[in-house]
Amino acid sequence: MSNTVLEVGTGVFIVALVWIGALLLAMFLLRASGSAKLGIVPVLLLALCVTLLLVLFPRGDEAPPPRHQTRIVDQVFITRYLILAVTSLVFLVSLVLLLPFHLMDPVYAKPLRT
Repeated sequence: MSNTVLEVGTGVFIVALVWIGALLLAMFLLRASGSAKLGIVPVLLLALCVTLLLVLFPRGDEAPPPRHQTRIVDQVFITRYLILAVTSLVFLVSLVLLLPFHLMDPVYAKPLRT
């Protein structure tokens, strides 16, 4: 795929140009008087046919040729999971130690009349 612009092939540009041209021609035909306004229908049908032909019968391959695949290997796999396990254990222990202090917090009664 050496003939791409922004990873988009030439077919997309052709379809865009066809529709831009069809819409411009339709705008000109709308300004016309009489039965010339009916010329919009064949213009839009022609643009639709060209679009369907370009979509249904592509010229190139759908998938690019396979390139050399690189394997990504995590070198610090065990270290990351060890740090995750230790921090999870510290978090759970701190929650267990905080829970009794939260439950045993004294609640003082408020006076009924001030």
